[in-house]
Amino acid sequence: MSTLIDTPPKPQAKTQPKVGIVSLGCPKALVDSERIVTRLRAEGYAISPDYNGADLVLVNTCGFLDSSRDESLDAIGEAIEANGKVIVTGCLGAEPDVIQKAHPKVLAVTGPHQYEQVMDAVHTHLTPPPNAFTDLVPESGIRLTPRHYAYLKISEGCNNRCSFCIIPKLRGDLVSRPIHHVLTEAEQLVRAGVNELLVISQDTSAYGLDVKYAPQAWKGEEYETRFLDLARGLGSLGAWVRMHYVYPYPHVDKVIPLMADGTILPYLDIPFQHASANVLKAMKRPAKQDRVLERIQQWRRDVPGMTIRSTFIVGFPGETEEDFQILLDFIREAKIDRAGCFKYENVQHAESRDLPGHVPEEVKEERWHRFMALQAEISAERAANQIGTTQDVIIDGPSDEPGEMLARSKADAPEVDGVVYLANAAHLQPGDIVSAHVTDADEYDLYAELA
Repeated sequence: MSTLIDTPPKPQAKTQPKVGIVSLGCPKALVDSERIVTRLRAEGYAISPDYNGADLVLVNTCGFLDSSRDESLDAIGEAIEANGKVIVTGCLGAEPDVIQKAHPKVLAVTGPHQYEQVMDAVHTHLTPPPNAFTDLVPESGIRLTPRHYAYLKISEGCNNRCSFCIIPKLRGDLVSRPIHHVLTEAEQLVRAGVNELLVISQDTSAYGLDVKYAPQAWKGEEYETRFLDLARGLGSLGAWVRMHYVYPYPHVDKVIPLMADGTILPYLDIPFQHASANVLKAMKRPAKQDRVLERIQQWRRDVPGMTIRSTFIVGFPGETEEDFQILLDFIREAKIDRAGCFKYENVQHAESRDLPGHVPEEVKEERWHRFMALQAEISAERAANQIGTTQDVIIDGPSDEPGEMLARSKADAPEVDGVVYLANAAHLQPGDIVSAHVTDADEYDLYAELA
């Protein structure tokens, strides 16, 4: 079942046309949806929270895995059945023939981050109101996340050619946003009440490579378009800054001191995907992996409270039991704090489809369960070590228990990591950052009281 995006209610003119938005996929796609919604609102369109109330429905699709392609096609079908007038955009939109074959009634199909084409399609099938700007659009744009945190997308596309990934086919090569534009947007977000910036891209540590790290002026100071200067600039804004999708290139080491001194959060989301040299070679992963464990250990010495989140794939073509054991040994020795694990999918158009040695589904399933069991042990040990500590947490909102609030520590990104259950904190507001004393823990979550 797809869920339409809703935005805070606004006074609406009687003739104000309404657009429903369904956003699927990763945070990068959510940012695309935010930009589209901002454009729609600026032109006087209203955003409908349900299919029946919409004059037209826009489906922002995902096409990264075959399972996500199926979900996107199902969402398009659901929108057509419920509303009848549907425009499709997003990653799966890069394959219009697939969409039109499955759903010939769609009005238009555009690819990912093609905002002008999306608006052209909306204009064609739903005339804008005669008096646009029926309400003021905030300087920071309209966001689909809670008010206190926001995703900050720094680039589009990717230069890597991992054998299992079709993102470059869908979104193209790396295109970095000018650093002064990114920092200005971040400053506007913080001014609008955002207390946590989540930096996202396909390859965050490659930021600026395509423009040869061109320098730009921001607030009277020169910043190069590169990962280090980005972290330095964002860290000057006074919000939590959390780095996602960071490949372990050597220059990442230069950012570690900014974590040690509190400029940015001591948190790195690094998609290692595997630890076996044979599997990594077959995956065509970028960056040298031979010293990764040694570097992680050094990072933890420099920043004792560092959290490392990662994603891994089990059952990749050619993965042997020995390869899988190497992976288990790695997450055990590296003590990966947060880990997502996926069973390999034989994605259409991916180079890995043609590799020899495809692993049977039952073996993938068995390895996935073994991986998750070990990761649960590692996570539980880490959580237990937090008992008795006092640390800052950010409030997300009320829990189901009276007086209790849901919060997150510096180790927890929204949606994907653990939570902190904070007792007797009903007087706090989302976005508040307070000191909490941890009193208990389970495998993934912490229980605390105000310090």
